[in-house]
Amino acid sequence: MFHGTGRGNVGVIAEPARLRTGKDLIMSTTHTNAPEYTSSVAETALGPVEYAVVGTGVPVLVVHGTPGGIDAAALMARILPRDRVSAILVSRPGYLGTPLGSGATIDEQADLLAALLDHLGIERAGVYTWSGGGPAGYRFAVRHPERVTVLVANAACSAAYELPQQDLATRLMFTTAPGQWLLRVLAAHQPKQYIAGALAGEGDLTKEQLAARTEEVFADPAKRRFVVDLGPTASPDRSRRTGYDNDLAQFAAITSLGLEKITAPTLVVQGTSDSDLPPAQSYAAADAIPGAELLTLDTGTHLALYTHPDAAAAQARVVDFLLAGGRR
Repeated sequence: MFHGTGRGNVGVIAEPARLRTGKDLIMSTTHTNAPEYTSSVAETALGPVEYAVVGTGVPVLVVHGTPGGIDAAALMARILPRDRVSAILVSRPGYLGTPLGSGATIDEQADLLAALLDHLGIERAGVYTWSGGGPAGYRFAVRHPERVTVLVANAACSAAYELPQQDLATRLMFTTAPGQWLLRVLAAHQPKQYIAGALAGEGDLTKEQLAARTEEVFADPAKRRFVVDLGPTASPDRSRRTGYDNDLAQFAAITSLGLEKITAPTLVVQGTSDSDLPPAQSYAAADAIPGAELLTLDTGTHLALYTHPDAAAAQARVVDFLLAGGRR
């Protein structure tokens, strides 16, 4: 995606030092016939929004990153128990089934989330964002505080962001049809190599740390599946390019998200070796949001919440936090 002191209650999960459109039926890429979700398009007061609701229980808006879409939100929601959480998956404007006209600016996207809740008849919900979904999630909490029970910001953009310069080989691999085809072949036939490449691109790990993390992820079915399934959702292909380009323009122009105005209980999650989003953005957000809790994953990449050796403990904390919001 983007493909301490003074930080409220700080939690640290450490590891040994050596490890450092319209309606679409979307099927899981594992060997199962069960659909992960069925999407619809809601005609809200502010424009159409592609969405799906998965599970029953406490309502939680799941806001994907950059690039992304409702399919990426579905991957994020895999950590949420379906018998206790009603996950509201969305495609942000410019992605898949949600046109950019429904909300190009960050504030318009925040307001669109409120309009979707209105459409669904939901007064309040938790918010769970990742990466480029951070600005819309943060601004939703600022602009509509009465609608937010709790906020979970996972490696979430909280300040001005510009995509690092990419070399030609990287651009060709991730932004062209032949490159995407090659990645799909690699994921299908050499998944361990694919996982190593994904982790290397999302974190500052030493060679030894990367090798150990790759082995650990490959050996864990849920983690392996997450990384392989994430690839197609994080490509700025034709169905995501408009949203991707808009996100980068919007993020580069951020001056302030007004984080100090957030009143909802907030949990900020961040891997310390994230090379995609500077960890300092999450640290600053936790400093700025009154009473925010910061949970760091030592040597975690941008995918830390889903692939770190202690991901299960971090995910449990996220779920508990969201469920507690439903009791407020």
